Amino acid sequence: MSQKPFVKVCGLSTETDVAVSVEHGADAVGFVLTKSPREVSPQRAAELVAGVPETVATVAVFRSETVDQAIQLATEAKVGWIQLHGHRTPEDVKAVKAAGFHAIRAVRMDADHSEFEDWGEDFLLIDAAVPGSGESWDYKAVRELAAGRRWLVAGGLSAQNVAEALEESQATGADVSSGVESSRGVKDPELISGFLDASRAETPAV
Repeated sequence: MSQKPFVKVCGLSTETDVAVSVEHGADAVGFVLTKSPREVSPQRAAELVAGVPETVATVAVFRSETVDQAIQLATEAKVGWIQLHGHRTPEDVKAVKAAGFHAIRAVRMDADHSEFEDWGEDFLLIDAAVPGSGESWDYKAVRELAAGRRWLVAGGLSAQNVAEALEESQATGADVSSGVESSRGVKDPELISGFLDASRAETPAV
């Protein structure tokens, strides 16, 4: 990667996780406000956001909620970004932007090609065919579909493969959650720091 990748650490729930992410150069930190082993309340997210410098993006993640619900909860959480999973429309993205938030829209790598079109989001996030599985996939597979977009690669990433995934996919950046956990939903500070350091490493020339 010729340019420093944009890296987001997602599913954070403790002050330590946030502090380590910020200290090691995360560009964004994510808080899950939808049903998940990583779910936190909007109030808890707001407490964690209070410790994040303005230079780091704060992201609330939603799946089954309507866009209006997402905007309300994100407002309570005092984040600056909303990440939408699930079936969405261009109108959803417009609503998020109109409410004053930056938008990340998540799609699966095997989604219909129409879902890869630019709907006005700040980042498109491309995940594995089974999001949350923690399994890596062919990161080159969507390279042409996503060409010219600002997009984040996600799914099955770890300190061991993130540099290669960024190189293969030519993504703008990466999003990690399960790849920095010691057990499901429990982040490991050493894995967080290792991932962030590895994401900025140059891949060796072949």
